[in-house]
Amino acid sequence: MTILDEAQVVLGALGIPLTDLTVIRRAHTARAFLALAGLRPGDAWSQTQDMTSRTLTTKKILQFGRDHHQETRSDGSYDDVRREDLKLPVTAGVVQAAANKANATTNDGTRGYGIHPEAARLARSFGTEHWSQACSAFTEAWPPLAKQLARDRGLRQIPIKIADDKVLMFEPDPHNQLQRAVVEVFLPLFGRGADLLYVGEAADKLKFMDQVRLRELGIFDLGHEKLPDVVAHSRAKNWLYLIEAVTAANPVTEVRRLTLESLLQGHCSAQRVYVSAFPDRSTFRRFAAQVAWETEAWIAESPEHLVHFNGDKFLGPHDTATGS
Repeated sequence: MTILDEAQVVLGALGIPLTDLTVIRRAHTARAFLALAGLRPGDAWSQTQDMTSRTLTTKKILQFGRDHHQETRSDGSYDDVRREDLKLPVTAGVVQAAANKANATTNDGTRGYGIHPEAARLARSFGTEHWSQACSAFTEAWPPLAKQLARDRGLRQIPIKIADDKVLMFEPDPHNQLQRAVVEVFLPLFGRGADLLYVGEAADKLKFMDQVRLRELGIFDLGHEKLPDVVAHSRAKNWLYLIEAVTAANPVTEVRRLTLESLLQGHCSAQRVYVSAFPDRSTFRRFAAQVAWETEAWIAESPEHLVHFNGDKFLGPHDTATGS
């Protein structure tokens, strides 16, 4: 095991969630930590320095890496050290930003980074008989960043009511916020009593899938990569709702509709209702030219209305007194 590998073990023990990073980014983070520790290949971890004796600017961190740890980046990458390599250690408090200059601004090139004394104390025990005990003591006194991030994500998650007795938690991004509106607002208004059969998210494509109902409807060839964002079925009308939640891309285009039709034709007896859902009118305007004919558009900020891309199917006067 190289000292670069050992640094990643130490960072993991310090609660830094390196598994969330790419292999390259993990190596960069380890090099930055070794630079702050003042450790070269062959040095003992007992020699780890902390912020009371050693602080480095981002350019000096890069230089130390080039001198001792096969760093290939130039000084021009100093901002990557701040924004990427040291982001997690600084967030965790393991590395202190502006350790030499308490009032330094983010863009102050003279501010130095240093390892917190408690983190350095744990690092010095690496490879000794006291390592396991030191790790336990550190974790008990210093909650791992991975757990903090997981807790923060959990607190921020949004609930989507899948059924009367079932609620699932989703990441609070704009796409999932729109999916929530589709499930909790659109379907009750326009779903003719439809049951939700599928809804996914970027982190978990199979967040909810009623495989039994999907198979009953003849939908057994569609993997999650082919399914729309939301699928629902009205038993009363035998309508299958195929809904795309559009925040940044992918409304129901002519190609998308034809692709889904070709996959369902001959297997699914339910009549298809294709819907492109948008969070607001400005997003709808961006994608309106792409929306396929014979489909519907729904805008969450005006939830009681639909835009019909269906020719003369709904042509006729409206009663201004009743709004019908």
